[in-house]
Amino acid sequence: MKGFIDDNFLLQNKTAQQLYHEIAKGLPVIDYHNHLNPAQLASDHRFENLAQLWVIPDQYKHRAMRMAGIPEAGITGAASDKQKFLNWVKTFPKTLGNPLFHWSCLEMQRIFGIDQFLSEDQADAVWQQCNATLQEEGFTAIGVLKKWRVELLCTSDDLLADLQMHVRATQQSKIEILPSLRGDTIVELSRAAFPDWLAALAEQTDISIDSLESYEQAIQQKLDQFQEAGCRLADHALDAGFVLNIPSREQATTLFRNKLNGQVLSAANYQALHAYLLVFLGKEYALRDWKLQLHIGAQRQTSTRLRQLAGGAGGFAGIGKSADIESIVRFLDTLEQADLLPKVILYTLNPTDNEAFASLTGSFTEDGVAGKVQFGPAWWYNDHYEGIRDQLVTLANYSLLSQAIGMTTDSRSLLSFSRHDYYRRVLCNLVGEWVGQGRLPADKDLLQNLITGVCYENAKNWITDKRTIHVTESIR
Repeated sequence: MKGFIDDNFLLQNKTAQQLYHEIAKGLPVIDYHNHLNPAQLASDHRFENLAQLWVIPDQYKHRAMRMAGIPEAGITGAASDKQKFLNWVKTFPKTLGNPLFHWSCLEMQRIFGIDQFLSEDQADAVWQQCNATLQEEGFTAIGVLKKWRVELLCTSDDLLADLQMHVRATQQSKIEILPSLRGDTIVELSRAAFPDWLAALAEQTDISIDSLESYEQAIQQKLDQFQEAGCRLADHALDAGFVLNIPSREQATTLFRNKLNGQVLSAANYQALHAYLLVFLGKEYALRDWKLQLHIGAQRQTSTRLRQLAGGAGGFAGIGKSADIESIVRFLDTLEQADLLPKVILYTLNPTDNEAFASLTGSFTEDGVAGKVQFGPAWWYNDHYEGIRDQLVTLANYSLLSQAIGMTTDSRSLLSFSRHDYYRRVLCNLVGEWVGQGRLPADKDLLQNLITGVCYENAKNWITDKRTIHVTESIR
């Protein structure tokens, strides 16, 4: 059966089609948050088969396969690569109405030239065709990125990560492949793995970590190494229930010492250390002119069974309760009062927070800085058609759509860059609809500036812009 993804997919009037084809479609991609494997990019990895590229790294697909009744062994377990692919093929027709259906069609069409619905009848032929294509020139990890017109991407990396992978990947690919710090391991001291992680930090920095001060020194040393490797962003998850209660320096010092001495800390104690370290890191990011991403509202603790089977990022988290806006504001205000508020992206997994987050973009500003605080693109479970559209409409209503920094994949799959194309189509259709309704003028230059900014220029300028911060010794 012929596919339905034609050139004008989702573009419902002439203006939308012109905006997409003449402006948005050909723009490079800036992807400022993803979970791609830097080692695969550094080696320009060649995938042995379609499952390794398309199914195995994609937790979105894993989640759908579970809901369709596929056993875990056939998703993340011991089944062969081909069987995992066949299990996805069996699941695919059941994703009608889910963005996975659209994305999968776009991925097959744009990368492999397959313009038909995936079905069990065609599975063997598609498997053989795509596996053969993956052995051709231009279908390595870097080759796939170039097919998506990727200009810059930022992976998510632990403080202890090997950053030489990014340097090598950038040199070989001519794409800016930069690390960004995933800082959760620094602030989540209650983790069972924290003692081993702390020992590794001490070994890498050659600092004996026996106090809060020495811990901060070791962190600063590693942050400087990230800076040298080109890092421009940091990222923290503030999950459902996040509350900011900042202790004094003296209180934090005592709590950290008690932790090192093996004392049992209460949940409130860990919460206090988390808050203290989060503020400490926010200031350190500002000193380096990094941008801070806050991913807020996930309910990550759900199925213990699936966590044990598939790991912490297995695609089974849920949407948490509405955010404590007061805590978010207190955190940003604390940094601003110290004159050390970095640029910030606020993502929410709970769409009931959309309006509140969009309004905060006007609550913390800086002279001469466009879009200091951003309401981030539709994230995770919200990056479907209505979710993307709702985020754009909310931005336009409560903030400045013209300053938005566009889409990012937040994915482990090289094929997930289809989401940038999907986002651009939704954006162009929305603007085209507004023009058709007489809500926006049909002014070519005005519309071109809007589309180019949102799809490409805003993100590039926002990330690469440099500020000069004068820091006193007392602050540092």
